[in-house]
Amino acid sequence: MGTLFYGSGRLPILIDDVVLAHLQALVASKLRRHEGFLLSWSDSMDIGNGRSSVWIHPDTDLHFKFDGGKPPAIDPALFGEMANASNGPRGLALEGLTLAQDPRRPLRRAGGRQGGSGTGPDSPA
Repeated sequence: MGTLFYGSGRLPILIDDVVLAHLQALVASKLRRHEGFLLSWSDSMDIGNGRSSVWIHPDTDLHFKFDGGKPPAIDPALFGEMANASNGPRGLALEGLTLAQDPRRPLRRAGGRQGGSGTGPDSPA
């Protein structure tokens, strides 16, 4: 489980390393184009079991901290789906993302659907 630290107050957001790697690629892609987006997640029971959202934009202070030493592979289908969601009015909601049982298999959305546009991390979203 990695951590995204958001803003000057360094708000810690716990995210699975594989999802965090995809988010890092998406953030880099969007911020290169000076695009912002809404990022949402479900909070743990420890902090109230609600939902939280932050606005990611070029002036945001971000720090990606991975627990694992080896960078996860980027699944183009999942990246494309995350990029499409980030462009919508509700932004990117992390709780809808699930991982395949076998770490060598691609990531899948909840419900087992792979979906996505096939957009890669260096392609316009």
